[in-house]
Amino acid sequence: MAAKEPPKTGQRTEQRPEQRIAKLLARAGIASRREIERMIEEGRIAIDGKPVEKPATLLASLHGVTVDGKPVRAPAPARLFRYHKPAGLLTTERDPKGRPTIYDRLPKGLPRVMPVGRLDMNTEGLLLLTTDGELKRQLELPATGVERSYRARVFGDVSQAQLEELIHGVEIDGVRYGSIDANLERRTGRNGWVEMRLREGKNREVRRVLEYLGLQVSRLIRTAYGPLTLDGLPPGAVDEVRQHDLVLFRKELGQKSSPAFAGEGDRAKRGGGAAGHRRTAAPPPRRSPPRSPSPRKRGED
Repeated sequence: MAAKEPPKTGQRTEQRPEQRIAKLLARAGIASRREIERMIEEGRIAIDGKPVEKPATLLASLHGVTVDGKPVRAPAPARLFRYHKPAGLLTTERDPKGRPTIYDRLPKGLPRVMPVGRLDMNTEGLLLLTTDGELKRQLELPATGVERSYRARVFGDVSQAQLEELIHGVEIDGVRYGSIDANLERRTGRNGWVEMRLREGKNREVRRVLEYLGLQVSRLIRTAYGPLTLDGLPPGAVDEVRQHDLVLFRKELGQKSSPAFAGEGDRAKRGGGAAGHRRTAAPPPRRSPPRSPSPRKRGED
């Protein structure tokens, strides 16, 4: 076999950096890194017909890689969607008990998407979906500190002063929950709505903290994830975040103190469905004193 000729003077040779196969497959939208590691253990992923044995296998590209015997295409640009998840659906691909999942209700025609984080079965509101496993991981990492906003309908007695104490965090049954910005939005007798903004997103965090305060939660809605909001998206609907906004969002993820996550300043034109509809949505400003009841209805009834 003839040796390769050396590059001519002034000619540059570019080599793609090698990356873990799990990361490359996640970028290609095959599955999350954790799921890919399970697929490798099951022998479902191969290179040139030989099963991959280690998730740490390094590759420069996905050339020759197959999943369940099918070639893997090079990763397309990441796509991000807003989904208004209704209550009563599990955030999973399939359920052994046969309960309905988001994949049973997602509109037809979507590419293969993965949920960013999870919403409990009885929690509704904004759920982000992406085609890119690496973007999913980036959005979920606690170190990224993306702010999530919620509205909870509660029953019980609580004061604004009690809610403001949550800014210092709280420990419940040995689990430490970080700073939460909570405000009593409206109140009618012992019924009320509480707004909460947090950055950790631990399992059932909002419900556990409110129950710790002696409140019963009858409805929980996620209203925002970072700069992306639920505004204008009816239950069960999906729309795609424009590539321009997605690029800006990804740049902001590397800035822990980004105004986009602190709710400061205006963010321009989020969302954008198939008809090209564009919206301007920004997280509401922070408030300390309790608000008087608002005449506007926000879909809570």
